[in-house]
Amino acid sequence: MFLLRSLLFAVVFYIGSVPFVLGALLGTYVSRPLLIASVHGWSRFHHFSARWLLGIRTKVDGQLSDQPVLYAIKHESMFETIDMPHLFRMPAVVTKRELFDIPGWGTAAKAYGMIPVDRDAGASALRAMILLARKMQADGRPIVIFPEGTRVPHGERPPLQSGFAGLYKLLGLPVVPVAVNSGVLTPKGKPWWHSGTMTYKVGETIPPGLPRDEVEARVHAAINALNDPA
Repeated sequence: MFLLRSLLFAVVFYIGSVPFVLGALLGTYVSRPLLIASVHGWSRFHHFSARWLLGIRTKVDGQLSDQPVLYAIKHESMFETIDMPHLFRMPAVVTKRELFDIPGWGTAAKAYGMIPVDRDAGASALRAMILLARKMQADGRPIVIFPEGTRVPHGERPPLQSGFAGLYKLLGLPVVPVAVNSGVLTPKGKPWWHSGTMTYKVGETIPPGLPRDEVEARVHAAINALNDPA
């Protein structure tokens, strides 16, 4: 049953995504309102499809804000990546550089304000990421980073990547950590989704200016607050 529902979701979502991607690409060149409407419409479509085809509800435990703060979010599945424009008005999401090479999608993502990070390029990549993040900050947009750097199975607690500490220090923003348990519904290596409730647990806001070890320890603990024993 899980497999059949997942197959139906894949067919509906990926075929249904085509008009949104085309609209975003067209909006990149001719209309920024069209670009934004297409991106946010795609995220809402994903949310709707997951709810009614997969039986996945979402719950936010705490208060999210559209203020220019740095959100550090646990990353267990693609669900929360696509869900960001549904949660926030205009999020600027830090994501891996390779995704920007996808034809059509990459162009629209840059125009929308997503922030590429190349983990293999060292200091030059960090400088470019900071410059773009500062621009998004000046525009009043929340900055979203998945500080572990990649998707991890539910229950695992890898260390934070160095890019998080760089953003935290150089942007001078408070950090709002958010735990996610989406990996419970999407077991790594399995071709299906489980129905259930996915929770975003918003942690206590962490002020700017803390030593690196302290802020990393606090963020690491907070984003893993929903982790059950593996």
